[in-house]
Amino acid sequence: MYMKVKRLIDIILSLIGLIVLSPIFLILIIAIKIDSRGPVLFKQKRVGINKTHFNILKFRTMRIDTPKDTPTHLLSNPEQYITKMGKFLRKTSLDELPQIWNIFVGQMSIIGPRPALWNQYDLIAERDKYGANNVPPGLTGWAQINGRDELPIEIKSKLDGEYVEKISFWMDVKCFFGTIVSVVKSDGVVEGGTGTTAKKEIASSKESISK
Repeated sequence: MYMKVKRLIDIILSLIGLIVLSPIFLILIIAIKIDSRGPVLFKQKRVGINKTHFNILKFRTMRIDTPKDTPTHLLSNPEQYITKMGKFLRKTSLDELPQIWNIFVGQMSIIGPRPALWNQYDLIAERDKYGANNVPPGLTGWAQINGRDELPIEIKSKLDGEYVEKISFWMDVKCFFGTIVSVVKSDGVVEGGTGTTAKKEIASSKESISK
């Protein structure tokens, strides 16, 4: 029952968002075009509900010569590809705003597990253990307010599973306002992506042992 209410909330809020945020959209579009050559929007194949595929929309934050369909954390030096405007958009999460359209047309929800890349097989498989691929992916979610990029895949998937298990209006409200706090504080944003902090800790431990 709640999933029908959730969809109605998504439609209403995304429509309001598209109208109210249109001036910000216009400013960002102009800034992106001035900053670097290439399209304003970036489309990427992602995994939706029940592992169907759809094209997620983002404001472009990287140069047009960046390798396609490669997660940021798998690039040897992601910083070299990110534009000046892109750094600002990523830090503030404003690059995600075009996904309001994905929400409006029903490909995503405001709250849910972040959609995996179509070729992130390890993340998709891990989420299968918790049923996290069986709900609409979200603009933000439980994992995003509990670590974002810092989380290794195993923990991120477990948190996504916790969201699916406890999914409710109040859980969505908690994620929504938790996201606002996380964005303001830039919590868990690490260029280099999934599990970056955990990898650094492991590397540090190995270095200590070798000494």
